[in-house]
Amino acid sequence: MTFRQFAFNNVFRNKRIYAAYFLSSLFAVLVFFVYAIFSFHPELTKVNTSVAIGLHFAEGIIYVFSFIFVLISMSAFLHSRKKEFGLMVMLGMTNNQLRRMVFLENVIIGFFATISGMGIGLVFAKLILMAAERILKLDHTLPFYFPWQALLLTFSAFLMLFVIISFFTVTILKGNKLIDLIKGSSAPKKEPRESITLSFLAVFLLVIAYVVALSLPDKFIVKAMIPVTIVVIIGTYFLFTQFSVFTINRMKKRKNLFWKKTNLLLLSDLAYRMKDNARAFFFVSIVSTVAFSAIGSLVGFRYMLTTSLTEDRPFAFEYVSDQGNQQEKQHIQLIEKELDSTKYEKASITIKHVTMGNPDGENSVKRGIVSQSEYNRLVKVARQLDKQVSLKRNEAMMLYFHNPLMEIPDMQKNESHQIAGHTVQQIGIQPMNLTRTSEDYLIVNDELYNEIKDFSSTRSYYGFYVKDWKSTVGIGKTLSKALGLENTGGYDDHFSFFSLAYDWDSFNQASGGTLFVGLFIGAVFFVASGSFLYFRLYADLEDEKRKFSAINKLGLTSKELSKILTIQLALLFFVPIAVAIIHGAVALTALQHMFHFNLFKTTALVLGSFTAIQIVYFLFIRFNYIRKIKGST
Repeated sequence: MTFRQFAFNNVFRNKRIYAAYFLSSLFAVLVFFVYAIFSFHPELTKVNTSVAIGLHFAEGIIYVFSFIFVLISMSAFLHSRKKEFGLMVMLGMTNNQLRRMVFLENVIIGFFATISGMGIGLVFAKLILMAAERILKLDHTLPFYFPWQALLLTFSAFLMLFVIISFFTVTILKGNKLIDLIKGSSAPKKEPRESITLSFLAVFLLVIAYVVALSLPDKFIVKAMIPVTIVVIIGTYFLFTQFSVFTINRMKKRKNLFWKKTNLLLLSDLAYRMKDNARAFFFVSIVSTVAFSAIGSLVGFRYMLTTSLTEDRPFAFEYVSDQGNQQEKQHIQLIEKELDSTKYEKASITIKHVTMGNPDGENSVKRGIVSQSEYNRLVKVARQLDKQVSLKRNEAMMLYFHNPLMEIPDMQKNESHQIAGHTVQQIGIQPMNLTRTSEDYLIVNDELYNEIKDFSSTRSYYGFYVKDWKSTVGIGKTLSKALGLENTGGYDDHFSFFSLAYDWDSFNQASGGTLFVGLFIGAVFFVASGSFLYFRLYADLEDEKRKFSAINKLGLTSKELSKILTIQLALLFFVPIAVAIIHGAVALTALQHMFHFNLFKTTALVLGSFTAIQIVYFLFIRFNYIRKIKGST
């Protein structure tokens, strides 16, 4: 048997230990390959170049993260195999041969993970492309093509990654004495001790970070983001390395708790496991927080913008015509012709722009004036009857343009205005964006409106209400093209046209690409964090078998064993995730405050989905882990 065959056989003989490492590496390769398939797809680059750029950027993030993840995972595996390496050295293997064997093993696993990931990606490529069409809401199909560029990029990138990782991992074995290798993980451990100062510092830092994130004024949230994140990272590290051990040791000192049933065994063992796995839990918490925050932000931001878009625009179609537009009548006829087959209602208003106050004074201002009857007709067609007004001759209502992503401006409700020599009293203000002109208006009595002859310009607004507005995407595209506004955002020199369904569909396609990228990155991070917990559990499996086998001889029942293992696994699995959920909830709440929009539903959906997945993963791991432990007792 050659040395290469020995390394190859060694991988397959340790397939239980390497299974999670192999599958996680395969998943990272698969996601990278899927991104590459999309980013090099000829149709996608034609339809949406920004998505293709975003996918290439995501590939870079995944590649860097994969490097860190594989390096940490490989280090854990090597640590768990120290005793095996010690026996090989005793039988005559030199240190150079040992490092060469580890290098070859890692390259073999990396090669097969890369080939398998690309193979699975090719098999399911068409299904993935069809799913992307729905997520991105593309009008064009994404046909299957042979992604030779994606294959070449993925194979070369990950082969290089595993070779570099292999060079890194062999250095971990340097400086280990034979006695240390032989003892391996069975070497006696020191009793876990904590620093009281650092334990309370962890709580203090996290509380300060949460208070700052939730109480800062909106304009300072972005500036405080980096320092708050650094404080949270430091606090989380001390939370697991110091405060967790501090808490367990305090519980052990409570004799009525410590000596109750199996708590002696549970707490004594838990203190060592928390201390040993503190850095792993820190890693899982931070990575999961990034996943929660990234996906929650993307989903929440998309929900916020789509909700604002639809709630703020009651009309399916809007046409605004400035004074001097010679095509106004022709365009309105064209819109009505396209809507012949659709049940719709139309309303219009004429806005007069007048100079209010003293024309020669510094306090004069130009303002749009709208008649009460036309405005009431507009809100009636828009199904917003609660906004109708009833004004006397000397009364007015301020109708101000409100951006839902910004704070409501500080405006005086009772303000007097001089209009065409008449004094009118403003009796209230209403936020409104019915007219899509981004201006503030005054609604006045019809009698006063008709008397206003001295105005600088006029503007006409037409609103077309369609109940099933989502079905009018095609009409919106046709009209935008017919009016020559397809690539102008709806604006021309003398008029503008907006289609709610067309804008909604365009936004979903644009944001769908970002969401698609973010979801996959978040999925990679989350799977990696779960796999890392799996690595840590199975790296210590042999020691756990020996320990519980010995305890079983002292009278530990099968039910008590299951209870101890379930509690330990639940704490090891859900404490890091719980910390990540709290971090993510605070981050998303701060985002909610910054945009003045309720993101509770999306936050609960994202965090709840991840929690549900983690519960399923925990139940699966628990069943297999307890079965293996009981099988050795």
